[in-house]
Amino acid sequence: MNPCTSPLLSFFDESDYTYFNVFEEPKPSFVPIMPVSDANKRKRVDEVEEHSPKRRTSSSNNSQDSNGPTTDNGVTSAASGGSPSRHHQRRLWVKDRSKDWWDRYNSPDLPEAEFKRAFRMSRATFEFLCEELGSAVAKEDTMLRLAIPVRQRVAVCIWRLATGEPLRVVSKQFGLGISTCHKLVLEVCTAIKTLLMPKTVQWPDQNTSQVVAQNFGYNSGIPNIIGSMHTTHIPIIAPKVEVAAYYNKRHTERNQKTSYSITIQGVVNPNGVFTDVCIGWPGSMPDDQVLEKSALYQRGNAGLIQNNWIVGGAGFPLMDWLLVPYTHQNLTWTQHAFNEKVGDVANVARDAFARLKGRWTCLQKRTEGKLTDLPVILGACVVLHNICEMKGETMDPELHFELSDDDMVAENPIRSIAAVRARDSIAHNLLHSGRAGMRFFN
Repeated sequence: MNPCTSPLLSFFDESDYTYFNVFEEPKPSFVPIMPVSDANKRKRVDEVEEHSPKRRTSSSNNSQDSNGPTTDNGVTSAASGGSPSRHHQRRLWVKDRSKDWWDRYNSPDLPEAEFKRAFRMSRATFEFLCEELGSAVAKEDTMLRLAIPVRQRVAVCIWRLATGEPLRVVSKQFGLGISTCHKLVLEVCTAIKTLLMPKTVQWPDQNTSQVVAQNFGYNSGIPNIIGSMHTTHIPIIAPKVEVAAYYNKRHTERNQKTSYSITIQGVVNPNGVFTDVCIGWPGSMPDDQVLEKSALYQRGNAGLIQNNWIVGGAGFPLMDWLLVPYTHQNLTWTQHAFNEKVGDVANVARDAFARLKGRWTCLQKRTEGKLTDLPVILGACVVLHNICEMKGETMDPELHFELSDDDMVAENPIRSIAAVRARDSIAHNLLHSGRAGMRFFN
């Protein structure tokens, strides 16, 4: 499985999402027409008619109603009171499913609060998504059936991500087949990744970075912070290959149950909007190793985050562009005060991940489906989170989720001597400017 990162995105081959209409009839092969004599022409026509569905149907009708009037060729005439001729047609059997639940939630009479409780967003935001994704997910009607409307397609995906319910429950609620629901979830998530991720998950430019740094600095007293970073784990079913790589030792010990996971590393702005994500690396990897696999790490080491800081927890190393708390024993008051302020900034990312998992319950459960599908599904959840945050969508307090990620100290916690001096200088300035944290005294 190839993990994905942003803004430098990398996803697996999209050919996995090419679907064919199984109801399309194959085109008849070309049959050459050979010249025949007049003597044999009538004989061949009679043979064709004798074995044709129309002749067999007509014969059956005649045998059932021998008293009915017939035409010259022996077929009962409907106009004369007999049974009409029936042409052979291909039959398509479709299981009758109730759509009462979806019809109710699709009705404009449904209260706004009930709609938001089901889909985690207001009707206005849902309509925005339908407009943005319509061109990518809409299908045309066929001779055999009507296409599923765009609103229903988007709703299937959103409700599945929001509730984390099994596909059989999604199928029952929307009156669609299980395989159809599975396909719709993947198609809509792929459309979200393709169309909306580049618009919503964006690294701040120079002007935006100044605004972000001002907001972080106002709350923390630390200058030039342009992002808060955290890495969380998403539970998965034990994969069929490379099982040991996805084994999560920390979650297994805490829950007393064998756990497997994949990771999401994310950087957020002061509003909890993701500006960078790296999705899909195995759960056995510590935070610093996941960081080294990300596009963010390459960007930072290339000097593209000069004179700015990203703040992370103790699981990340101290680098020229990455500011982390002190982790050694016997800390001074200055270092304790610094850790408190850095912790407040790091909690911005933790809170964003808590809202992400709380709003999209599928991230709390072991997800159904292939391991190769998960980066796109998780990426879609990140995009939907950003859209909700940008549009001011409040989250129901009942959906609050408590993160259980542990910050394990990085194996090599210091990667830059210059960063050590810079951190000490920031800690000194915080204490002497009166901006240092004091909660550790209590």
